[in-house]
This record gives sequence, structure tokens and C-alpha cells, in this order.
Amino acid sequence: MNDFFRTLSVQRWDDHRYYHHSRINQALHLLSAISFVVAYALLFVDPVAAALLAWLVAMTSRQAGHFFFEPKGYDHVNRATHEHKEDIKVGYNLRRKVVLMALWAAAPLLLWSDRSLFGLMTPSAGFEGFARQVGMVWLWLGAGGLLFRTVHLFFIADVRTGLVWMTKVLTDPFHDILLYWRAPLHLLRGELIDPMGRVDQRA
Repeated sequence: MNDFFRTLSVQRWDDHRYYHHSRINQALHLLSAISFVVAYALLFVDPVAAALLAWLVAMTSRQAGHFFFEPKGYDHVNRATHEHKEDIKVGYNLRRKVVLMALWAAAPLLLWSDRSLFGLMTPSAGFEGFARQVGMVWLWLGAGGLLFRTVHLFFIADVRTGLVWMTKVLTDPFHDILLYWRAPLHLLRGELIDPMGRVDQRA
């Protein structure tokens, strides 16, 4: 168990130091984390609404931070190229995220063309029914994406790495709130890039 939590700590630290230099990205992760926590609570009441909130607010804000605001040049703090960081990424790197987000965007289009989703769902009438169908597909996509990468890691790394990564992803919203709650304050002071002083000390 100690090894499990040690590996979890390493994955969390690497994720922060490699992929969260931008204060805007950190602030968007704070928004995302709060949204995910609300979505977690909604899972027990209305899973479809939880999926809509998670994908429309939490995931879009989270991935926008990575795609549009995170620096992609040479990482002088960690002495690593962007390409190297993409290659060693445990979870979804940008290439994998493009595939995941493409599937997310395609879901409403598929449902619009076939409200039964090739016989997998019972068609429902009206915009609200359509929106709830989309939410259900996104719920499946989120669970499938999590399980797919976890099992994938079983084979390309080991079972512990996969289980640790799944634990990290599921608990990231709570950890991100603790880690990035000051990000909006740094932005108000005009600081766009985290100096990552702790990384220098540990490198």
C-alpha cells in the first residue's frame, strides 16, 4: 500500500511540474475541479445531468487550459522538450486527448443522425430528450475512456500503474482545488507563468 501511494504522489507531482506552468491553465483547472466535484454529487441524483456538467464545463475548461494556454516550447525548469513530455505522459497526452475530444464532439452529431444510436438507445422526443441522450452517451464515453486507458496501462506498464492512474484521475478534482485555489490571485497580480520554484529545488 505504501508503494501505491508513493507512485500516486509521483504521478501527481509529474503532472503538476510538467503540464501546469500556465496560471491561466491552473485557474481553468480550478474551475474544472469545482465543476467535477459538483458533478460527482449529481451522480447520485441525476447521472445524465452530472455527465452534461462534467463534459460541457469541467472537461472543456480543463482541456482548453492545456491546448491553448500551456507553453509547448522547451521546458527549462524540468529540462525537457514538449515532445519528450508527451512521450512519457502516463495518462492522456495531447494526441490522445484530441481523439477523446473528437469522440465527445461526434456524439451529438451521431445522435442527431440516428436518435437510436444504431439501436443502442430508445429514441426520445424534443430537445430535452435529445440533450439527455447526449448526456448518457457522454457518461458512457467518460467511463469508457477511463477504463480503456487504465487497462491499456496494465499491458504497457503494469497493473499498479494503471490502478494508480485511475485513482489519480478520479481524485484529481479534490487535489486540484487544494493545489490551484491561489491561481486566480496570481493572475490578478499579472503572473501568467508559475515560476515553479519547488521544481527547481527537487530537480
